[in-house]
Amino acid sequence: MSIARTPFFLLVFITLFSFNTYAQTKKAKDNWHNLDLQMDGVPGISTERAYNELLKGKEARPVKVAVIDGGVDIEHEDLKEKIWLNKGEVEGDSIDNDSNGYIDDLHGWNFIGNSEGENVHYDNLEVVRLVRDLHPKYVSVLPTTLLSEEERRKFLAYQKMTTDYMSKLQIAQITERVIKAFKQQVDSIVSDIGKDNPTIADFKRYEPKNKMARKTLSMIEKGIHEEGSYEKFYDDLVEGVKHYEAEVNYHLNMDYNSRHIVGDNYNDSKERYYGNNDVKGPDALHGTHVAGIIAADRSNQKGIKGVADQAVIMVLRVVPNGDERDKDVANAIFYAVDNGAKIINMSFGKAYVKDKQIVDSAVGYAMKHDVLIIHAAGNEGQDNDSEPNYPNKNYVDSLGINKGVAENWIEVGATGWKYDETLVADFSNYGKRTVDVFAPGVDIYSTVPGSKYKEEQGTSMAAPVVSGLAALIRSYYPDLTASEVKKIIFDSVVKPTYRVKITQDKTKKKVWLSDISVTGGIVNAYNALKLANDFAEKH
Repeated sequence: MSIARTPFFLLVFITLFSFNTYAQTKKAKDNWHNLDLQMDGVPGISTERAYNELLKGKEARPVKVAVIDGGVDIEHEDLKEKIWLNKGEVEGDSIDNDSNGYIDDLHGWNFIGNSEGENVHYDNLEVVRLVRDLHPKYVSVLPTTLLSEEERRKFLAYQKMTTDYMSKLQIAQITERVIKAFKQQVDSIVSDIGKDNPTIADFKRYEPKNKMARKTLSMIEKGIHEEGSYEKFYDDLVEGVKHYEAEVNYHLNMDYNSRHIVGDNYNDSKERYYGNNDVKGPDALHGTHVAGIIAADRSNQKGIKGVADQAVIMVLRVVPNGDERDKDVANAIFYAVDNGAKIINMSFGKAYVKDKQIVDSAVGYAMKHDVLIIHAAGNEGQDNDSEPNYPNKNYVDSLGINKGVAENWIEVGATGWKYDETLVADFSNYGKRTVDVFAPGVDIYSTVPGSKYKEEQGTSMAAPVVSGLAALIRSYYPDLTASEVKKIIFDSVVKPTYRVKITQDKTKKKVWLSDISVTGGIVNAYNALKLANDFAEKH
């Protein structure tokens, strides 16, 4: 799933297996994604400059932004005043007061829970679910078995999925063993030092007992240098262990299936009314971080500043620890549109799809109701032109034949805070036809549960920067349509005057941003609001 971040612990495996990573040699400026290249020296989107120079004294209207994600901590000190309240509902009366099919949906809805209050925490990857469903049909097929052309195509697709699944499982199992062994080495060294939170000086004084300890010590020192402290390094290491345990035990476990918790008729894609009103769920870190980037209170002197001062967050929980399901995504989109959201942020994605038609129908519904959808391009460092990432803006029929595109859709790649050839985060997906714009997505400091704050990175962080920008435009220029807002965002990007590094077909190369995206640029709030003003004057 593309909601995965890229914390330091991945450096361990990148080093061991010679993968690439986006690593910085110094710390980013606070609030860098909202800063200005000319004034502040970092390629942010010039939000602060826009507020200071263009928006003072101007009136704005609240804009509902639906965050379809893994849940949001609606009590966070920097978000609680920015959460949508469904005024048609009466809290706690267990009645569907507004007759929209959802009981006590005060702040949104959770499509991966049940009416008893139970919630899905973990789920499989989509490839596992597909292989599991198709296995009984194709397990006995032989090379000599007669199949129709369509069945042969489906069988070959099943074989490809199976190969991919087995490869992912093997890598996850190996990596789980490696990271656990690495953590044991770290724990052993720290135990020898005799401090719970040792400093870099403590590690430099430590005499390693063997070659493995020497390598581990080197990685610890590098981790402290990158993260700023042993505590942060170790937290990411623990997160890494949990991630790969989840990969093996849940994401890639063919015997695990959590859908019974929801209790819906999963095969009925058009079923709409199931779930519960617990919009936080068991793990709201990712969704809370996303919501903060968009709408964290700019006036309360706490924490951080969201991009859009008038954004109101509608929370829709559909993403477990694992891959989201198409039926839930579609229902979240329908809910968002029916309840007045004008922008939908979707910081998730996957490599396979079960029921694209139901998602397409919901996307089409959003297009007809003047809603702008912002979607994260993914974190695999791949070309989405050749390796599809779902959901996407392409409408297809049951045979996978393209039937047009969703016009009011923006696909977002991620950039870092160094304005040089490393500008594009090397975990970011790209695509000359499929990725529209880039936005800051590295070392983004935002809200996390418990009224805390943390840096995260991924295209998951870049997408809400663009959603915040769209909300900013629509709040100050409410008469603009979704298509006009999209055009404004596209026409106002900042285009680097140099080539950037990417890895394509396992080869490192330098390309123009226009070679790997539709617009060839990074979104910019200052430019966009000036252009929006021009559009508004023509209305």
